[in-house]
This record gives sequence, structure tokens and C-alpha cells, in this order.
Amino acid sequence: MLKGRFFGLIVPLIAITFGFIAGAIIMLLSGNNPITGYVALFQGVFGDTYYFGETLQRMTPLIFSGLAVAFAFRAGLLNIGVEGQLIVGWFTSVYVGFTFDLPMIIHLPMALAAGALAGALWGFVPGLLKARFEVHEVIVTIMMNYIAMHVVNSIIRTYFIDSAQRTEIIAPTASLASDWLMQITQFSRLHWGFLLAIAACFVMWFILWKTKRGFELRSVGYNKNASAYSGMSVKGNIILSMSISGAFAGVGGAMLGLGTYQYANILPSFTNYGFDGIAVALLGASSSLGIFFSAFLFGALKEGANNMQAAAGIAPELVEIIIAFIIFFVASSYLIRWIYSRLQSKKGAK
Repeated sequence: MLKGRFFGLIVPLIAITFGFIAGAIIMLLSGNNPITGYVALFQGVFGDTYYFGETLQRMTPLIFSGLAVAFAFRAGLLNIGVEGQLIVGWFTSVYVGFTFDLPMIIHLPMALAAGALAGALWGFVPGLLKARFEVHEVIVTIMMNYIAMHVVNSIIRTYFIDSAQRTEIIAPTASLASDWLMQITQFSRLHWGFLLAIAACFVMWFILWKTKRGFELRSVGYNKNASAYSGMSVKGNIILSMSISGAFAGVGGAMLGLGTYQYANILPSFTNYGFDGIAVALLGASSSLGIFFSAFLFGALKEGANNMQAAAGIAPELVEIIIAFIIFFVASSYLIRWIYSRLQSKKGAK
């Protein structure tokens, strides 16, 4: 019988392998050479330090969005509103970044905290509706994604438009940009937020597995009735988990505003970082370490897609198809687990 941890590790690897095989078949059917395509993909990530720095920069907000989805999932909730929470966190952190004139030791933490607070408030609303009125969080969070994007666009367009459909640039004292990281990666956009993302993985693990409150949040996720019977506040934990989840997403938005772009702009559509976070959390089995590695995979796929098009002439949409297949096979892994456990239980009965 396969041990639980080994089985939990091998299933995502199988899903990734099947995803790449499916992508290779599609490349063959579309008249492309899959070996050439995957070599270009690999070179687009590890070809030189610039590409690798850009990959790390791409995975930074994905780590936060994956943690946001996973945190809510651990508490038995589906936070589909990470995209909206990320957008309000992005704008709010940038607003603080260009409005105040403060020393960096105050300004940067304040801008990050503003992004976290905005995301937490955006997560608090569906948490409250879920806890107080039993309104399904999936419906509320989906609708709040649209509210977030259009409200932020309207605020920027009405009050803060500077040039080229964006706000003004944040002050250097609120920036996560790092000259040192840029220089060692041939002037990629890698910034200090990458280290914050690693710290955030540790924070989620510590909260969920090393604190009493984290135990309560996980207990509510496993069984609400048993948690209520043992004296835990189910409603309070639902609201808290959605708020913390939103805070992770809000800081993810701050990574874009304070690190990658240094401004907020009018969005013609969703950024998709929040939606990709669902796939990252799913592939990472909602664990901090798993999310870190799955965020790297998705960041690498998206960064390498550019080189696939440039070096091998393969459409970047193919990468989206590969990601979709990986998600499909990861989702199928739950079926594989169920079938495997059923077979094992029957074997044990005999």
C-alpha cells in the first residue's frame, strides 16, 4: 500500500506529466514539434538569469493568490473572489504609495498593510454573508470580483488618472524594487516581494498548524457541527478565515503595485492572477510548500510561453491548454484517490 505522503506527492507529478504529454499531442496535431516547443519553453525559463528572474517575479503574486485560496479551503470555504481582493489590494497599496511622503521604514510597511487591509475587507463581506445569512460564498465572491474591477477602474478614471490610463508612479520609499536583485538577474523585474512571498508561505503554515486559532479554523473546515458542539465559534471562524484569505490576496496585489509595475492602471479585464491561484492551490494540495512549487511551475509556464512563440513559433495559447490539462488531471487525481482507497478497503475486508 502506498504511504499517504508519497501518494500525495506522486499524484501531482503524474498530473503534471499527463498535462505535458497532452500538450505534446496537441502540438503534434497542430503541426508543431513538441521537442522543439518544450526546449524553447525550458530555455525561456532557465536560458539566462534574466528569464529566471522574470519567472520568479511572475510566481510572486501567484504564491499569494494560491495561499489565499488554500487558506479559505482549509477552513472549508471556496474563495473564488481572490481576483477582486487582489485588485483592491493593488490599488490601495499604490494609493498609499503615491499619496504619502514618509520615511521608507514607515511608508513601505504602511503601503503593504493597506493592501492587506483592503483585501481583508473585500473578503470580510462574503465571510459575513456566509456566516450570518448562509449566502453561498462562491456566488458572492464571483460577483465581488466584477465590483472590485469596475469600482477601482472608476475611481482611477475619475480621481487619479495621470497618463496612459494609469495612476502616478509610487514614491521610491514605498517601492519593493531592488537594484541588487535586478543586477544579478540582468535587470529583470524581480523585487523584494519574492522574499515576502516565501515568508508568507511560512506564515500560513504557522497560523494553520501551530496556533490554537488555526486548529479551530481547520476544525470548522472538517466538520462545522462537531466544532460547534465542542464550543468553537463557527460563524466567527468563517468570517476570520475569509478575511485572512483576502489579506493574502491583497498583499498579492501589492506585489504588482509596489513591485512589478509601480502604479495601478485601468484594467480592461481581470488580471487572472486570482483565478490562477485556484489552480496553484489545487496543484499544491493547499500546503505552503506545495503552493511554492506549483506557483513556480505556473510562473515558468507563463514566462516560457513567450519563448515558445519567439523561438519555436508555437502560439502562447497552447500553454493555457497545458495548464488546463494539468488542472484536469489534478482534479481527476481526487477520483484516483477515491478509487484507490475503495480498492484498499475492499482488500482489507477480505
